Amino acid sequence: MKRIILSLLLAFVAYYAIAQKDGDEYAAIDKKALQIPVSQTKTTRDIAGYINEQFKTEEEKVRGIFIWVAANLEYDLENMFAVNNNETREDKIKKALKTRRGICENYAAVFNDICRKCGLNSEIIVGYTRQEGFSDFLRHGWCGVQVDGKWRLFDPTWGSGYIMNNKFTPKINNEFYEADPQMLIKTHMPFDPVWQLSYYPVSNKEYTDKKTQLNKGKPYFSYPDTINVYQGLTELQQWEAEARRLEQNGVSNMPVHDRLANLKSNIDVYYRNEEVHKQNRIVDRYNVAVDDFNEGVSALNVFINYRNKQFSPMKSDPAIQGMIDSAENRISRAENGLRSIKGGYDKIDAMMQSVQRSIDEARKVLDDQKEFLVEYFGKSKLGRKTMFRKYTWMGIPLN
Repeated sequence: MKRIILSLLLAFVAYYAIAQKDGDEYAAIDKKALQIPVSQTKTTRDIAGYINEQFKTEEEKVRGIFIWVAANLEYDLENMFAVNNNETREDKIKKALKTRRGICENYAAVFNDICRKCGLNSEIIVGYTRQEGFSDFLRHGWCGVQVDGKWRLFDPTWGSGYIMNNKFTPKINNEFYEADPQMLIKTHMPFDPVWQLSYYPVSNKEYTDKKTQLNKGKPYFSYPDTINVYQGLTELQQWEAEARRLEQNGVSNMPVHDRLANLKSNIDVYYRNEEVHKQNRIVDRYNVAVDDFNEGVSALNVFINYRNKQFSPMKSDPAIQGMIDSAENRISRAENGLRSIKGGYDKIDAMMQSVQRSIDEARKVLDDQKEFLVEYFGKSKLGRKTMFRKYTWMGIPLN
């Protein structure tokens, strides 16, 4: 099944219409985070190990992660449109750490993975942005992290520098570290409104019309509770929940339309694949039942052949009884297996009916042999010899 893949976005802005946060307050953390040995930066696990060793609080850890990612990855201008939909999130992380280059999806994936390996509750956010006053038609990725119980927003891509004259210039921008949701919504619009981290989220149309100011006249939306529920859902349920919220928030532009179409496609593929898996499980259970039946028929044939040889060579009564019990156990398992199959489909239903008819026939033969044994065990040795006559049955295993 194809999974939803973050698309690309020119994830920088050379000017941001608010004052910069003072980075001096982070100087000690930044210095320590950037002193990590190069040998410990080849995997997110190693980086997380260093962060956990050096920092104790969640605030210190998330700052150390942010500054390391923003300072050590360079925006890959040459490949900003080279989307590889077959690339997994793990591939994006490995590629970024190996080349020290990436685009928004690489920045977000690395940042998110280190956060999680440091024990922080982190999610990648997908949406679209506004640059130079206009909404971009490409998708962008940033992150939400729960720090000391409160969800906060981080964009390590926009926080790492800017592009001017088709050249990337590294420059840490702390406005995108623990960004104020009311300020970030001016430029960053998540597809799922829950990631606005607002009790009064704006609609897609309002965002397009630049009406992002807080409006407490709207219905109250408890985003912390919604996120808590969302994280407990299955992947399918998360897609369905996001699709519902996205539609409710208005499908007013192409990025939102594409995201919704992608979600619905994933949901449709999931259900179609689930139906195939369901049918495969039914077929597997049917095949097990047939195998049990075949083994039961084979065991019954072995018993009949032994009876036709007048139980020669001689076996003890319990051993003879065991032969018929073995056949009966297998046939019973086959029958119970068929009964356990629910919600089949026409082809399997017809095959199951055929197997059941064969089971019914085998049961009659089995009952005859059991009756024979009851009488046989009740006679003396001399009386037993008079009981044998040729018994024929055309029972053969099913294909």
